[in-house]
Amino acid sequence: MSNLVLYRKYRPQSWDEVIGQEHVVRTLTNAIKLGRVSHAYLFSGPRGTGKTTIARLLAKSLGCADLDLIEIDAASNRGIDEIRQLREGIKFSPMAGKYKVFIIDEVHQLTKEAFNALLKTLEEPPAHAIFVLATTEAHKVPETILSRVQHFNFKRLAVSDIIKKLERITTAEKIKIDPDAVRLVANFAGGSYRDAESMLEQLRVWNDKTIIKQDIEELLGAVDFEKVKIMTDHLSGVEAKQAIDYIGKLCEEGTDLQEFSKALINHLRKIMLIKVDASLANLMAQELTPDQMETVKKQAEAFSLDNAAKVIRIFMSAQQDIKRSPIPSLPIELAVVEVISSKGQIESNKQNV
Repeated sequence: MSNLVLYRKYRPQSWDEVIGQEHVVRTLTNAIKLGRVSHAYLFSGPRGTGKTTIARLLAKSLGCADLDLIEIDAASNRGIDEIRQLREGIKFSPMAGKYKVFIIDEVHQLTKEAFNALLKTLEEPPAHAIFVLATTEAHKVPETILSRVQHFNFKRLAVSDIIKKLERITTAEKIKIDPDAVRLVANFAGGSYRDAESMLEQLRVWNDKTIIKQDIEELLGAVDFEKVKIMTDHLSGVEAKQAIDYIGKLCEEGTDLQEFSKALINHLRKIMLIKVDASLANLMAQELTPDQMETVKKQAEAFSLDNAAKVIRIFMSAQQDIKRSPIPSLPIELAVVEVISSKGQIESNKQNV
């Protein structure tokens, strides 16, 4: 076990260890207790949120032996021949126990012919066969398949839940890491346990002493709160030169400008939500320290609701342009000029009224 990567070593081994997908766990465990397990399920949602893990727990709870748990990656086995082989295998009874469980990961990548072949099996499955189809893109699964499965949507995981799990792992593994660094990893993971655990794996090799925020920025390209705070201060203060100079500084430091834009947009979204209604600050409290939350509230005072929404749209457009720009910093610089020019005009109009 000690040589396993973290996301495999700390994969939930029981229903009680699953965090963040309570609606799925409750329904499946009740179905098992009542003897009402469906013959086919579709688990959809972002990567790293527990779809395959819960599929395996379902198989385990049904007494499915290893030899009777068949996992197929549709990304590399997407044709009709593979599904035909699967249909042939379904005919055979389980080696042990009552069920055979078939997990088809990334099922949306199957070809049209393969889906048609799978459909025939789902229409008249043998009593011992249970299918779990997993996908990150449920909209690509044909309606004919959707109509024959129970569909569960997996949620992006809350930052607070990811932090709890990372803290449990760092304690068990004796990994030294600053609390601010844990929070940055959890935020950067984008709601994925697996991504967060993989990042922690990289970090403990990168720094065998105490992991700090700067390690995460340097190794993973994550963007710290302080960076987006500084840029937002320049924007709200109508400080074009300082903002452009700061972009240059970020480039010199090797900051990933796309990640910076993403973090800035997320920061500006928080400001917009506060302008909509101050009580919405509760939605983002888990992502920020109390001091950071107060900073966002203070910065929100410099923006109107319309202005905050406009600034977000400008930077979203800039983020999309970064990859194709001959000068990576140019789209952000243009966005800064546009934001500050429009904000400066608003301030001028106020003074003239």
